[in-house]
Amino acid sequence: MNKFDSIRPYNDEEVNNVLINLSNNRRFLKMLFTTGKFDHIRFLPFSRKILSYMFKRQIRHIDSIKSYQDLFEDVVLDVVKKSIDNFTVSGIENIKKEKGYLFIANHRDITLDSALLNLTLHQNNLTTTFNAVGNNLLSEKWASDLMRLNKSFIIDRSDKSKRDIYKSLNLASEFIFNAINEKNESIWIAQRQGRSKDGNDFTDPSVIKMIHLNSRKTVSLSNYLNSLNVIPISISYEKDPNDILKAKELYLTDLNNEYIKERKEDMQSITDGITGQKGDVNLNIGKAIKFDSDSYEDCSEKITKNIKNLYYLHPTNYAAAIIQGKENIEYPYELKEIEKSIDFLEKRINLIPDEMQSYLLNQYSKPLETWKLIKQHLNLEGEYVKDTVLLTNMIFIYRL
Repeated sequence: MNKFDSIRPYNDEEVNNVLINLSNNRRFLKMLFTTGKFDHIRFLPFSRKILSYMFKRQIRHIDSIKSYQDLFEDVVLDVVKKSIDNFTVSGIENIKKEKGYLFIANHRDITLDSALLNLTLHQNNLTTTFNAVGNNLLSEKWASDLMRLNKSFIIDRSDKSKRDIYKSLNLASEFIFNAINEKNESIWIAQRQGRSKDGNDFTDPSVIKMIHLNSRKTVSLSNYLNSLNVIPISISYEKDPNDILKAKELYLTDLNNEYIKERKEDMQSITDGITGQKGDVNLNIGKAIKFDSDSYEDCSEKITKNIKNLYYLHPTNYAAAIIQGKENIEYPYELKEIEKSIDFLEKRINLIPDEMQSYLLNQYSKPLETWKLIKQHLNLEGEYVKDTVLLTNMIFIYRL
């Protein structure tokens, strides 16, 4: 038995059996019907058996992670085609085939953030990543199976004893180190637990502590992180299909000091994030960060600055700030694009009560505020100057 068995992705020899089990899973088949893709058979007699048979035919030759990801690539390409106007990528030249990396990314969408990065890597003949996933998303067995088929490994966030939590997080830390330094594989992990619902992309020091956990007594933090080849990733969506759900959660949290999710809320967020219209989407891949501090806070702040500096600002970011009456808003877009974004956002906020509207607008305007703050301090962080000039005068050098 491998010590990582409880958290690791599935292996090639497990793939086909997992897919066959999925084809017989009633909850999984029910989920497939909710996508609307199978409405042509949904109301036929024995529709579930028909769908199960169709699924088995589609997966009969899939017997490895690579063949599964080839199929998954078609799924993601279909999402890009149907729900994204323009998907643009910068920085792919920063990734070398012979190295493993720790991609630390901002987190806006539960599944697409890592899926779009992996689509980009796959289409450039680069190895796709192992993806860190919280076990709070794996309450459904079929969801766990799908994620582990797609190279996800589990970060255990269960309510356990401190001893058990330490053991599970230490195991995840060791898995990350082993993948990068012994197998030259890459890892994708979000810079904080959960999505950024308020538009503020910051790196939680506890994430960095978890990454360092298995060697914290023997290797300094800076040396450890440098050995992992940390690459900052920034993804930005012109339109967030979950902006209303996020605004509701933030408002109710502030109102009641707590927010209790409904049982299927994460699954609904995943579905809406995949199928909802996202406008333009930009993925920006940074250069490897060199660390010289052994402070978790300092290293987290350095990652945060890199990610925010890489963030591509859409017309909706400027439009939200204008609606909120913020001053000195200069924008590198034509007026008609800003007016179109203002119209989009006004329609969105009109769907929710007045007291929730600022929470939605902040999701879009916050990146503009934080980017401007970083720009003011560029002279203190010379390594960011070149990238910022590139960002403000963005010419997309790579297009899918």
